This record gives sequence, structure tokens and C-alpha cells, in this order.
Amino acid sequence: MPTIPPRKLLLGSFKVALAAADPLQIVPRHLPKPPKGRTLVVGAGKAAASMAFAVEKHWPKNKPLSGLVITRYGHGLPTQHIKVIEAGHPIPDASGEAAAKEIFEEVKKLGADDLLLALISGGGSSLLSLPVAGLNMTDLKAVTKQLLLCGATIQEINTVRKHLSVIQGGRMVAACKAPVRALIISDVTGDDPTHIASGPCSPDPTTYHDALAIITRYQVEAPQSVMDILRKGKSGSLEETPKPGDSIFRKAENRVIATAHNSLVVAAKYFRKQGVKAAVLGDTITGEAREVAKVFGGLARQIHKYGEPWKPPVALISGGETTVTVRGNGRGGRNTEFLLSLALDLNGLKNVYALSCGTDGSDGTGDNAGAIITPDTLQRAGKLNLPADRILTNNDSYSFFDALDDLVMTGATRTNVNDFRVLMVR
Repeated sequence: MPTIPPRKLLLGSFKVALAAADPLQIVPRHLPKPPKGRTLVVGAGKAAASMAFAVEKHWPKNKPLSGLVITRYGHGLPTQHIKVIEAGHPIPDASGEAAAKEIFEEVKKLGADDLLLALISGGGSSLLSLPVAGLNMTDLKAVTKQLLLCGATIQEINTVRKHLSVIQGGRMVAACKAPVRALIISDVTGDDPTHIASGPCSPDPTTYHDALAIITRYQVEAPQSVMDILRKGKSGSLEETPKPGDSIFRKAENRVIATAHNSLVVAAKYFRKQGVKAAVLGDTITGEAREVAKVFGGLARQIHKYGEPWKPPVALISGGETTVTVRGNGRGGRNTEFLLSLALDLNGLKNVYALSCGTDGSDGTGDNAGAIITPDTLQRAGKLNLPADRILTNNDSYSFFDALDDLVMTGATRTNVNDFRVLMVR
């Protein structure tokens, strides 16, 4: 049995998982050779500023370098040659729109002897928002908000976004005459570059028909301008996003340099060093957060009662991105919602602990990365007159864990490889 307290073990595993996705460590070994002409650095995402900082630190001093990246408010860093703009996430805003327009105009100026270095990470879909003709930012905000609340997957949300964007869905490459290297930190299950930040440098296999079907499936009350664009696109009146096999992508390389899987593997090694068996359950776990939690609760009971399929102590490590269908008016994200549902399902089961956190340092729109549960979570909540079941119904998991002082607060990590979960049975 490990001597380190359970909370410290969980937090330690999260710390090493974050370190494995640190752009300052990862980006340098993937930098291309400088071109004959100039290098333009552009980018968008929660890791964009730290990626830009890493580029500047390791780029040859005698080679010209300039550019602009967009990151979430509070995730910026001071840079010398690459401008950093902070903008809205997960709802786009005017700051992101203006920066995306500037990026697009600069990309179009590049020539064949130049290089476009694109720094892409999770969060880029909202940050790199440049609406197509006929769509304004107000309407783009409205449809984005509804998509985020309806329970759609990030892949589905990004399918819609790509068909409302001037720059995403491979359209950045289509506008560029220079070779393109995209360095990508993945925050989506499967690590598909077409969905990370809505794939500005990747061919888009989805269609206007797909986007319209998603709006219909989730009964999204999209603004008329959105519906007009999607319907025109479906009918063939608007040009589709560039597709796989298009010759324009011969000059583009999309290189995924950090993934959730690698962070999970590193965390597993950490537990084993501490004398705890560890199993990586996968980095592609999706579904409604509160329902996924019940599956993990079942695993915990099986291990606790029978020592199957692993004998304690064991840590089950997973990643992915669950969803939350918002029905209440509380405050919380998918990680704290998962944990609150798990605590209810476990109902005080002894020797079971769990952590669930967003690797960007924010659970949804909260200032917390996530939270921790312990065997006495519900007991402590009862003493504070916190009705866990009613709080879950109201999607108010942040308030629940805040009252228990069990929120995990990291601040902006300036990376993003999706969610990190550990279920530990001692």
C-alpha cells in the first residue's frame, strides 16, 4: 500500500499528465527548417501563447519571424515577435473575429518561398471565428451557445462551425500559397486533425448536409442566417469546404505533437512508481457525464468486492470528453458533473477516490480544472446540508465541490489534451 495520501497521489498524477503536454517541452523538436523567404506564425487555441513562446525561444535568431496567435482570456504570455491576442471561449467574440480576420489577410500575402507555421490546439474553434458572408457574430454566438448546451459531441459542433467559417475546415490552406506546417495539440477523441480547432489546415470530410442534419437532430433553434447558409450549401449554391484528396493539401503537413493518450501513459507510470497498479482505459471515452460516471461506479464496486479485473490498490486512468445536457440553472462543467454523479453512485464506498479535470485548467467555463471525491464526500456534504441529488439535477456541481473545498484550481495551464480522470481503489 502506498504511503502517499490519496489526494496527493491523484493531484500528483494530474501534474505529470500536464507536464507531458507542455508546449515548451514538445514544440521545439517539431520545428521546421526556416524557409528562403519569411516565416509567418499563426495559431489559435488554449495552448497558442505557450506554443508561440516556444517557437520564439528556439527559432534561429538570424531568421525573420512574425505572426499572430489567438488564445483564451487569461491564457496569454509575453512574446517578442509573435503577437498574442486574447479572445472569447467557448463563445466567440469580436476580439477573436478581428484577430482571425487579420490572420487570414496575412496568410493570403505569403508566397511560394515563405512558410506558414500554424500552432493549433483545443479551443481554437471559437477563438478563430471568422463568420462567412451573410453571418454576423451575434448569430454565430447564438448558434454556438445552443450547440454547447444541447448535448452534441465536439465533432458534431465543429462540423457546424466549419461550414460557418471563412478560415476553418481547411480554408486556411486554400487561401495560402506557401507551404504549411501545422503543429497540433489534440483535445478531441481520436486525435483527428480535421476536428481539432475545426481543422483550419486539414481537409474536411463533412458537408453542409451533415451540418444541417446536426441542427435538426438536436432541435437547435438556429438563427435564420445560419439556416439560410446551411441550406444554400446543401443545395450546392455555396462552395463546400476543401475535401480529402484535394491537391491543395500537398503543400500542407498536419503534425499532431501532443495527445491525451501520452499524458495518460505518463500518469500510469507515475502510479506504478508509487506502488499502485495502473490501467489506461482509453482516451476516447464519451457520453453523458452523469451516465459515464455510473459505469465507472460499477467498475469500482467490482474491484472493491471481488478484486476483478484488478486487485487493489489500482488506478484506472482515462481521458476523452463527456457531454452535459444542461437542464438546470446551476454552475458546473462536465468534470464536476461526472464526479458528483459518481459520488452518488458509489454512496460512500470505502477506499474509492477519484479526480476528474480539464487539462486546460478550466472545467467548462469555470475557474476550476475539476474536483476530487473521497469516500466521505456525501457524508461531508450532508453535514453542510448539501442535497447532492438535487444539486446534480440542477447542474450545480461547481457549487457542491466549492462548498466542500474539493475543487482543483490550477489556473491556466496553457495546454489542452482534453479531460483527465483517475478512479483509484485502495
